[in-house]
Amino acid sequence: MTMKSGSQNFPPLTSVKVLDQLRERIRYMHYSIRTEETYVYWVRLFIRFHGRRHPATLSGSDVEAFLSWLANTRKVAVSTHKQALAALLFFYGKVLGAELPWMKEIGRPQVKRRLPVVLSVGEIGRILALMEGEHRLFAELLYGTGLRITEGLQLRVKDIDFERGAIIVREGKGGKDRIVMLPQRLRSGLREQLARGRVLWDADQAAGRAGVEMPDALDRKYPRAGESWTWFWVFPQADHSVDPRTGVVRRHHMYDQTFQRAFKRAVARAGLAKPATPHTLRHSFATHLLEGGYDIRTVQELLGHSDVSTTMIYTHVLNRGGRRVVSPLDRVSPDIAGRASMSYSV
Repeated sequence: MTMKSGSQNFPPLTSVKVLDQLRERIRYMHYSIRTEETYVYWVRLFIRFHGRRHPATLSGSDVEAFLSWLANTRKVAVSTHKQALAALLFFYGKVLGAELPWMKEIGRPQVKRRLPVVLSVGEIGRILALMEGEHRLFAELLYGTGLRITEGLQLRVKDIDFERGAIIVREGKGGKDRIVMLPQRLRSGLREQLARGRVLWDADQAAGRAGVEMPDALDRKYPRAGESWTWFWVFPQADHSVDPRTGVVRRHHMYDQTFQRAFKRAVARAGLAKPATPHTLRHSFATHLLEGGYDIRTVQELLGHSDVSTTMIYTHVLNRGGRRVVSPLDRVSPDIAGRASMSYSV
């Protein structure tokens, strides 16, 4: 394996341990904390799989052996398999600075296109009726705007524009901003949510607590911005927590696991057999807009998809029953069908 540590003009790493070097490089490239945790998990598992040998001593066949173990022994999903491969590519290319000619020969798993789970309007109504407080409001927000769960959790006070009837999504998937509608039914609920958040913000100010987390280097450019009301979370966590990167005790936004558990309980209580998750609300948003007659490009823009082909998956959901073809069985008279079944049973 050829090492070219300076080939991509990255600053020299200061950490000694390889996993700390991985974290350092991820933070330098402004990747999210979720990506950091995921990449560290896969690289750690890769190292343990090979008996804690240093990754620089391993080759393409060792990487393939690990990926084969994931696919054949652990039977991970295709998306998980791709995630592990992406973590190793990042680690070797941007941390170890290695030439990876053998990586081009490693087989990439083929993603099978799956139709998304979509709930009917009635099913969504049953779920929402079984949720309470900010969890219900947040579920209504996801369904009413098509936001991803992380996009909703990371909303700041300044991102809600009541005058224009809009919600501004900052740093969505792919680092892109976009604007979505502010549903009329959410206006009063969001105002009440902001009022509850203001109480928490006032308490933090009185206690001299550190401000909320700021994206990128804005905390250095605007040192007091994190303590301002405009940058406060729309859905703040009730308790304080330790920032895993800085060790600072501050108020985080609502935890995604907390909402996911509340949503899962509501789905179970509603008696739905569909494997619905919070992301199902986004799928349902897109499908119901298309059912309502909105064009595919409008839905693409609201969802924040770079390619319209990604949005096209929802047109397949609309083509239920084989492109809306009426089965010939449904044209058979019930009386005739009944007599036919009796004759067969003789």
